Amino acid sequence: MYALIAFAPILITLILMTILNWSAKRALPIAWLVACIAGIFAWKMRFVTVAACTVYGFLSSIEVLLVIFGAILIMNTLKCSGAMSAINHGFTRVSSDKRIQAIIICWMFGSFIEGAAGFGTPAALAAPLLVSLGFPPLAAATVALIFDSTAVSFGAVGTPVSTALTQLGTSVGPEFAGKLSVWTALPHAVMGIFVPFLGVAVLTKVFGKEKSIKPALAVLPFALFSGIVFSVPYVIVAAVFGYEFPALLAALIGLIVTVFAAKKKFLVPKNTWGFAPETEWKPDWRSKTELERAKPSDMPLWLAWAPYVLIAAVLVITRIPELGIKNIINTNASFPFVFQFNNIFGVEQLDFSLKWANIPGVLPFIPVAILTHFMHKMSLDEVKTAWIDTFKQIGGAAVAIIFGIALVQVMKFSDINESGLHNMMVIMAEFISNAGASVFVVLSPIIGILGSFISGSNAVSNLLFTNLQFETAQALNLSTVLVVAMQVIGGAIGNVTCINNAVAVCATVGTSGAEGKIIKTNILPSAIYTVVIIGIFALLFAVGFNP
Repeated sequence: MYALIAFAPILITLILMTILNWSAKRALPIAWLVACIAGIFAWKMRFVTVAACTVYGFLSSIEVLLVIFGAILIMNTLKCSGAMSAINHGFTRVSSDKRIQAIIICWMFGSFIEGAAGFGTPAALAAPLLVSLGFPPLAAATVALIFDSTAVSFGAVGTPVSTALTQLGTSVGPEFAGKLSVWTALPHAVMGIFVPFLGVAVLTKVFGKEKSIKPALAVLPFALFSGIVFSVPYVIVAAVFGYEFPALLAALIGLIVTVFAAKKKFLVPKNTWGFAPETEWKPDWRSKTELERAKPSDMPLWLAWAPYVLIAAVLVITRIPELGIKNIINTNASFPFVFQFNNIFGVEQLDFSLKWANIPGVLPFIPVAILTHFMHKMSLDEVKTAWIDTFKQIGGAAVAIIFGIALVQVMKFSDINESGLHNMMVIMAEFISNAGASVFVVLSPIIGILGSFISGSNAVSNLLFTNLQFETAQALNLSTVLVVAMQVIGGAIGNVTCINNAVAVCATVGTSGAEGKIIKTNILPSAIYTVVIIGIFALLFAVGFNP
């Protein structure tokens, strides 16, 4: 009974967004209200606790909004300075084929940004690049999320795996951490070989003028090649160096190799593929916000790319613990880098930290955008246009993000109650896991997917469910390494369809309101990914393998 009530906000969200085609900014406030009612009447939460959870969610949304704002500002700055036109021309010289461009930008460049920053940053940067190259905005948003999958478990310099290990604490040792890195990477890598083709297949089937996967089949050799040159170093780095660098280094290696291969026309189809003319696009494919078009420019390519190079460099420098900066800007005691809000409305468990210097939107997106104003010698009118357009675009996403994150916090902290019940998320996960060993093997990744679908983060999913997965594995006499790996991988798969990411990427390309369409489109590739992962682990369990 309680599990059904706990699922209610999520089910209502899915029905409103995917069946009734409501926008996220209409659906999520209703889902939040349902969660509040469930918390007060079923979980016996005090009204002040629900209010505190909501305020906690509102404060948490600042981080997401700043990431989106910074990403949009970078895009609009480059558009108004003329850099985007130069970048477009540069990509055309590598390949004018939209299939190849999607693989290079979203799969390789996006995975590199995922490895450095995570937390929705890759799609927010990659999707606008695709739009500037002539992709329908909705197509760019959809495919950016599909490609931001395999790298996610090792995103933000291994944060999701690190979070899982932190939750397990002294229950495991260094050997477990090494094996978890390998067994998270291996199944991901198997599927990672096929993700570029999967993303392109969705692109040509849903958004192509042919409405067919035949154009995707034509690029299959190059797509598989790009999957292999990412997946092989991905596994090697995980096995040799651990969980911090697999996505970062694999994407960097893959990006260099893939761009070189595309330039040399290696495995590239002879026929160039593109979209139908813009006049033939469906209305919901387009941006709903009238923005400044990219300014024509003869800017040198190195200068046009300089802001992205700076972004990547700062992200790497500030995210690698060994360099020391991450510890300074990420420690609660490091005022003024961290602002602390303790005991919101007197609720002791609700302490919020705003680590503003660790938010990619603040460092480096906004400073790099401001620096670009001078680097690219922009006029005052161009700077003004970039900022005004940015505020226009983020407005539509703000309501959805604020209430979406408030919904998550109400569900997450619903264990602060007078009924003695676990929080709603744990009760949902326990309901799923309350099965025999053979059924649990199928359901374990789905728990991870559920966590990131709701919260928008693989790391948060691991924070919520790693201990549950570990303890269930022990009770069912299953390999704890493999079960926790399923949790971590499931959290990455959920990234493809999660509501928060759909809202964020739609905001960056001006398609706010079409989040439900993205989720519906991405359910199939997400399901294929899940089935393959379950199949791999089921086979390992069937033969009695235990690392």
